[in-house]
Amino acid sequence: MGELVLAAKMTHVPTLQMSEQEGPIKGKRQAAIDGHLEIARRAKALEVDTVVICDTHWLVNAGFHVNANDRFEGLLTSSEFPQFIRDMPYSHRGNPELGDAIAKAATDMGVFTLAHHLDSLDLEYGTLVPMSFMAREHDMKVVSVAAFCTVHGHDESRVLGQAIRKAIEDSDSRVMLVASGSLSHKIWSNKEYAPNNGTFTISSEFNRQVDLMVLEMWQRGDHATFLKMLGDYAHHCSGEGAMHDTAMLYGALGWDDYTGRCEIVTPYFPSSGTGQVNVIFPV
Repeated sequence: MGELVLAAKMTHVPTLQMSEQEGPIKGKRQAAIDGHLEIARRAKALEVDTVVICDTHWLVNAGFHVNANDRFEGLLTSSEFPQFIRDMPYSHRGNPELGDAIAKAATDMGVFTLAHHLDSLDLEYGTLVPMSFMAREHDMKVVSVAAFCTVHGHDESRVLGQAIRKAIEDSDSRVMLVASGSLSHKIWSNKEYAPNNGTFTISSEFNRQVDLMVLEMWQRGDHATFLKMLGDYAHHCSGEGAMHDTAMLYGALGWDDYTGRCEIVTPYFPSSGTGQVNVIFPV
């Protein structure tokens, strides 16, 4: 029997990579990097062999999709931010059996999902940025799930999360589940970015206050109330990928029956107008 042993909501902002390069960002995201390393150390202590990452940078327009290849290797240059992430090398093992099982379980539950084994289907940086740091502490296989879902409902993503949990428990893997995405995600407009020192600021005080309220709810385990506001939160605060990664995470954890008190590993910080954090959801 496999087991879901760790779950987290994690940031993947490009400035994490830039923080380790020469330039004005150098060292500025060390707290977030340290958060990734700490989460990987927790995974190692729990003997995690595979991480399933719900990636809000993998955009899909029909169906749900799982990258279940057996190997991921190459150089990443972000088409979105080629000035920020370019020629980033990566090499990770996959877990095809688990990826296929997730797709089958979700489809059997009524949510059409496809698993893919294609060397030409690249991982997105919502997967690769967290893995680039976590792999330093613990070598894990990776399965990536598309979570930038443009024509999908949170109810479907909830079922996909349930399918992820079922597939894990039917496997022989010890798994960490990651929702890779921001809290609020209203990026500064192009003309406002530089005058507002956009790299290090939030674009909306309303979004900041809602983000902080959400973190307080997570810390006290009031997830049932949070889920009642998930749709409005994603809409009014421009949640990244409509926060389908978060819906998948909650689906795997039991939705509104979940009462775990979350642990903030990296304190809340703004980036390019958005709200970012690393949070562990106790399983």
